[in-house]
Amino acid sequence: MPMHNFKMSRSIAFAFLLLCAACSVPSSLVPREENKTVPEQFRNSTDSTNTAKIKWKEFFTDANLSALIDTALRNNQELNIVLQEINIAKNEVRARKGEYLPFINLQGGVGFDKMGRYTRQGVIDATQEIEQGKEFPNPLPDFMLAANFQWQVDIWKRLRNAKKSAMFRYLSSTEGKNFLVTHLVAEIANSYYELMALDNQLEILRQNIQIQQNALEIVRLEKQAARVTELAVRRFEAEVLKNQSRQFYIIQQIVQMENRINFLVGRFPQPIMRSSSTFSDLPLDSIHAGIPSQLLANRPDIRQAELNLAASKLDVKVAKTNFYPQLNIFAGVGFEAFNAAYLISKPESVFYTLAGGLTAPLINRNAIKAFYYSANARQIQAVYSYEQTILKAYIEVANQLSNIRNLERSYNLRAQQVEALTQSIDISTRLFRSARADYMEVLLTQRDAVESRFELIETKKQQLNAKVNVYQALGGGWN
Repeated sequence: MPMHNFKMSRSIAFAFLLLCAACSVPSSLVPREENKTVPEQFRNSTDSTNTAKIKWKEFFTDANLSALIDTALRNNQELNIVLQEINIAKNEVRARKGEYLPFINLQGGVGFDKMGRYTRQGVIDATQEIEQGKEFPNPLPDFMLAANFQWQVDIWKRLRNAKKSAMFRYLSSTEGKNFLVTHLVAEIANSYYELMALDNQLEILRQNIQIQQNALEIVRLEKQAARVTELAVRRFEAEVLKNQSRQFYIIQQIVQMENRINFLVGRFPQPIMRSSSTFSDLPLDSIHAGIPSQLLANRPDIRQAELNLAASKLDVKVAKTNFYPQLNIFAGVGFEAFNAAYLISKPESVFYTLAGGLTAPLINRNAIKAFYYSANARQIQAVYSYEQTILKAYIEVANQLSNIRNLERSYNLRAQQVEALTQSIDISTRLFRSARADYMEVLLTQRDAVESRFELIETKKQQLNAKVNVYQALGGGWN
């Protein structure tokens, strides 16, 4: 074998070994697979029918509440901010798609170049002629019009996987918006019911003030008859004043709750239309929890976590391709001359170029390794986040289903308590008039009666909140 052929073969082999060394990937990290297993059913629930499938306009039958939710879905600032984030994610997908397509650019330029007379290039230009008797101009103009072509050949699917990852994140942001909608709908509904409860508590308090004022007149008459002392009169007066003061605290709570709803709706403070007189009669429709596996399809936050997990898996593939060589192709064609008139008229003004390059990292690949290891860590992180979201969703539903059952039992008992104490007011008043009961018994009976009615209203509100919360926990409210 000739010596020069041997040297060339050795050089090619050495270059091939360097390329193989550059393409070597660190020991593969074992990805963690997600666990989608959930219990077969919720406790005390075997029905596969799922309330989450009901649209919010059908779930909330109160026209005033529906109008508030509808307005909030148009005007809520936080929701509109998220919608713009979705547009940003969509543009990221578009940018990623463009990266693996060829780039073609148009280029035009004008310049002047003045060479020194006593330089190599200056001497050459001075002794050369363009045409008979014509030297090169000095300074030398340069006119150029060209098209450039550049393309990174996606041989390892790095750019396409990056585009798919961006697509998954775009879809994830859409699910994030849906999750925000479920929270917004639930928060408005819960605030609306709390506002109605405050209205009812204020009405109960005012009715109780009227009862206590009547009782105060009776005590004053009893004092004139010397059947009670001034102490009894003062105790009843203090109770009336206490409740008159308490009503302003409730009024302030009503104002704040109205403003809270207006904030969620995205408007400045204004009265909230509502029919609080029907609060105690609001129906508590049966909730059908379905089966836990339906949460994977109904809950936007679970779907969001699943899409983020899919994107993180692709990110690992993208990071891995950074160890492989990249193939880039460059080309250009155009016209260049020192006289603008020659650009088109002279075929000698045409120039073109074509080149290809294969590059791979060889030494100091720490940054690439760190990027690859970080992508693996984020993928494992996304797995845990996905599993945590499923667990959280199941527990939220289980808690709310139990809450609904216990609140129903509590409400029935409190209703009986209110009935008993309401009757006790009349009984204690009659006994007091006949001197068979102390004034403190009348006072305490009235106080217990109003507190029990407050608690009954509070329990009713909690029942309605539980109904809203389990609807949200099941994944309803965004469609």
